[in-house]
Amino acid sequence: MTAKLSEATELAIPLKNIIGMLVAVSVGTGAYFSLVERINIIDHAIAMLQVDTKLNSEFRIKWPRGELGSLPADARQDLLMEAMQEQIDRLEKRLERVDDLQVRVKLAEQRLEGKETQ
Repeated sequence: MTAKLSEATELAIPLKNIIGMLVAVSVGTGAYFSLVERINIIDHAIAMLQVDTKLNSEFRIKWPRGELGSLPADARQDLLMEAMQEQIDRLEKRLERVDDLQVRVKLAEQRLEGKETQ
């Protein structure tokens, strides 16, 4: 028995089989697009994590160097340290003058002692 196919060939498929095939194709298409969407979401999340990681690494390296600015508390501490350094400089100058005066007083005392013994 040979089957000849032409435009007039009739094919009988039960309606439940056609509906079953349409449901299977619909479910398969939906599953495919769901997977593609999930892959896109994961790719986007990975890209964002890579950007965050790069920025974090840059921050971690540049912040201690002071290349990214400083906190207001750091600026305040810097001002306080500068003021303290100025005070220390002034105290050192005073101490030098006091030491110089002490040397002069000792010399004067020695001269007086030398005159008194004569």
